[in-house]
Amino acid sequence: MAVKPLTRIVRGSVWTIVTLVGLAMLVPFLWMVLTSLRTDADAFAFPPKFLPLPLRFENYVAAWKIAPFARFFFNSIVVSVTITVGSLLINSMAAFGFAKYDFKGRNVLFLGLLATLMIPFQVNMIPTFLLLKQLRWLDSFPGLIVPGLAGAFGIFFLRQYMITIPDDYLDAARIDGASEYRIYARIIMPLAKPAVATLALFTFLGAWNDFLGPLIVVKSDEMRTLPLAISALSAGHYVMSWPLLMAGATFVVVPVLIVYLFSQRYVVEGIALGGLKG
Repeated sequence: MAVKPLTRIVRGSVWTIVTLVGLAMLVPFLWMVLTSLRTDADAFAFPPKFLPLPLRFENYVAAWKIAPFARFFFNSIVVSVTITVGSLLINSMAAFGFAKYDFKGRNVLFLGLLATLMIPFQVNMIPTFLLLKQLRWLDSFPGLIVPGLAGAFGIFFLRQYMITIPDDYLDAARIDGASEYRIYARIIMPLAKPAVATLALFTFLGAWNDFLGPLIVVKSDEMRTLPLAISALSAGHYVMSWPLLMAGATFVVVPVLIVYLFSQRYVVEGIALGGLKG
């Protein structure tokens, strides 16, 4: 069937707007990378040069040496991976319970859980700090990891997906003698793979980029994560140089881009299926 001229104009306009918005979103990233390859003088030159020549890749070596970025990477990887794995386990088991078990007070408990989504982190920040202080977890990995191990959003997201899995699969498994843990591990989790993969990506990115949470926990240079290290770098804690600061910021962004490029298919599938079936 031939496409009407008006439809072509609408589609062309939509694609043009989407392309322009996409290019606008790339501008800050492009500015960061180009600035990381300039000299200090070129960073503030007017009129600015789009392509800095010669490209100063040695800025990345200098940025790596002025601060213990290897330690910062280690801290961020340990915190992000542990939070991702732990939260997937806890959130998925809680979501399984809310989606597939009918117990007294389930709906009230779930509504109470959803209500916590309305509370911003800034409200819980001081109680969280005092609790971690009482537990002597400040400036330690438990203090950085434990508060992020479970969340209402993760439970809600997985529950909305799991509730669409037919109960017949579970009943058939029970008739065959499967335990509830086996049903969870062998039926629910494989069928919920797109939603689990999406939540894993969101959780990893959130933990990797989290600034405020680690800020109230970390006191020493040794326990800094990458966002705190970049903040210290921008405050002149190690050196005051915009090219070196942008080189350090690029260190933080590159792992996130790699993770996203390898898992973007799950993001699209998970969000689309969760939105349609939820």
